[in-house]
Amino acid sequence: MFDALEVVTTVVVGVMVGVEFSVAFVINPILDALPEDSGQLGRAHGGRMLGAVMPVWYLTSLVLVAVWAGVEWPQEGTGLVVTAAALLILSVVMSILLLVPINNRGKTWAPDTRPTDWHEQVNRWDHLHYVRVAVIIGAFVLLVAALA
Repeated sequence: MFDALEVVTTVVVGVMVGVEFSVAFVINPILDALPEDSGQLGRAHGGRMLGAVMPVWYLTSLVLVAVWAGVEWPQEGTGLVVTAAALLILSVVMSILLLVPINNRGKTWAPDTRPTDWHEQVNRWDHLHYVRVAVIIGAFVLLVAALA
């Protein structure tokens, strides 16, 4: 049963990492290359869509990792799982304090209502998102290492 918990947790976190990596390095560059206001409209729609799903995914991932750590404490490899949990906590704190406020503004923007500094805000979100992606990749790597 504990093996299933480890595998499910690793898959859930891994898929989350894949989605966030894709947003950073595939989806947003595609949107940014679209003509006129299409990219900004796409980002607003993505902000609404992913803004509804990702909080649940992040918290579910964190709960699964915490349960894994609690169930297997103090066995070998649990330190890796605890460190992964700490990184996921960091990613949630970063999200709430830094990324969500920008996303909440951006998801309401339309070409005629966006602020004059919208592009700077989008760039700030992108840079913060790169850091968050690195953090959750670190958590995922630690979970995979704990499985080994």
